[in-house]
Amino acid sequence: MISLIVSTMGRVTEIGALFDSLLADQGAPFEVILVDQNADRRLDALVAEYAPRLMLRHLRSAEHGTGNGANAGRNLGLRHARGDILGFPDDDCVFPAGVLARVRAAFDADSRLAILTGPAAAPEGGLGSGRWNPESGGITLANVWTSVIEFNLWLRRPLALALGGFDEAMGPGARFGSAEGNDLVCRAMARGHVARYDFNLRIIHPDKRLTPEAVARAKRYGLGLGFALRRHRAPLGTWAPLIYRPLGGIGVSLLRGRLLHARYYAATFQGRLEGFLAPEARSLPEPGLMQAAP
Repeated sequence: MISLIVSTMGRVTEIGALFDSLLADQGAPFEVILVDQNADRRLDALVAEYAPRLMLRHLRSAEHGTGNGANAGRNLGLRHARGDILGFPDDDCVFPAGVLARVRAAFDADSRLAILTGPAAAPEGGLGSGRWNPESGGITLANVWTSVIEFNLWLRRPLALALGGFDEAMGPGARFGSAEGNDLVCRAMARGHVARYDFNLRIIHPDKRLTPEAVARAKRYGLGLGFALRRHRAPLGTWAPLIYRPLGGIGVSLLRGRLLHARYYAATFQGRLEGFLAPEARSLPEPGLMQAAP
């Protein structure tokens, strides 16, 4: 069985759209673990509506003594998951038909496969925003940065537990606001596990509009990527372009009079550089110490 762990705060309608897409994709057995980080009971009616049709479990973070943040929610769901394969959809994703069957078949066909990933798809078609590896194949320390997004990351449950789950100092709601999926994959590869990228395995996710809020978020996201690049000692030819590429974006945006874009690239550069230079902090449980819930 596949366990889909959805960590959420603030959204309701989008979760219903995700659940509808899952109901239309019955290609493999699955359960949904909805980790609710809201202070109110806004999701109760939604859970009551979908529980008769989905194998749905509703966990409230406040009742389990866990903090907020996407990774705290994911790790709570991980401890309660019963499937042998785990996925971590965002609460505003939509699954195209056939995704679950494709994931199940990939793991069943190769007992050595520990992690499977794919890119984001835009709602209007094509790839989602960001730079994506154009070729399917094995993930390495050089291409992991363009081969992983958390909502299209799949791994075997025993491995996730052995790694201690996601780093809760990374991801949305934390200081290092991104690259937690890249970090997890790098930690798995460092222990000799096989990770593979499937260019045609896609999950639909809305592209983020460029707004003043997005500019503020860009620094946090940059911090996460810079931190992960340094933590895992990415090759110079990999990390240097990722750190310094936003400088070109600043220049081009200023020449075109696109001041908001220039601010976005400046925040991205500042975050990536600060993250790369940030001191390491042990924010993970020791490998192997995360325990499944009884």
